[in-house]
Amino acid sequence: MHIASKPYKSYATTIAHKMPSHKKHRFSCKIWIEHKGKPLLGKGGAKILEEIDSTESLSKASKNLSMSYRYVWNYLQKIEKSIGEQVIETYRGGKLGGGGARLTDLGRGLLEEYERVEGYLEKVLEDEEYWEMISLKISARNRLRGKVVSVQKDGVTAQVKVDVTVPVTVTALISKEAVDDLNIKVGDTVEAIVKATEVMIGK
Repeated sequence: MHIASKPYKSYATTIAHKMPSHKKHRFSCKIWIEHKGKPLLGKGGAKILEEIDSTESLSKASKNLSMSYRYVWNYLQKIEKSIGEQVIETYRGGKLGGGGARLTDLGRGLLEEYERVEGYLEKVLEDEEYWEMISLKISARNRLRGKVVSVQKDGVTAQVKVDVTVPVTVTALISKEAVDDLNIKVGDTVEAIVKATEVMIGK
């Protein structure tokens, strides 16, 4: 299977754990990969693939994860039966005996996909500024609607001047990337989102 055209999807559920009233909520997420609408690989499976990739041995991976060899083998067989291709390949040792196992391109692709999504979501969940931004979008008192009267880009930053309908004009210093992503231009109607230390732009 060519990983670029993989017929599986990544999903995640986010859970807010209740913390004492004097602390903020803490978020965690549960991620899994589906194939044809059915779960294919979760956190446990990703750990199995990761250990096999690290140890190149099914027995060592099983021991490190405190799982039975049979369980690990059956889990991998279930994945391969579902997707129709091998995720690991075993090999025999040379004259000294031994042998081992390694991930196929598909197996490594599944592991990398899982880790990529997991890393992205963990980064988002730990980003206090992101959640503050979400909170600001809910709070109308921090939002000023107006028309963009000038956009000046300089290096990695951009200065956006907004004529607020109060009337008052506010100036926001944001990244050039944000201006390009929002496609901000003179004449647009936007919202100036006011924080204690800066003014952001939403559209």
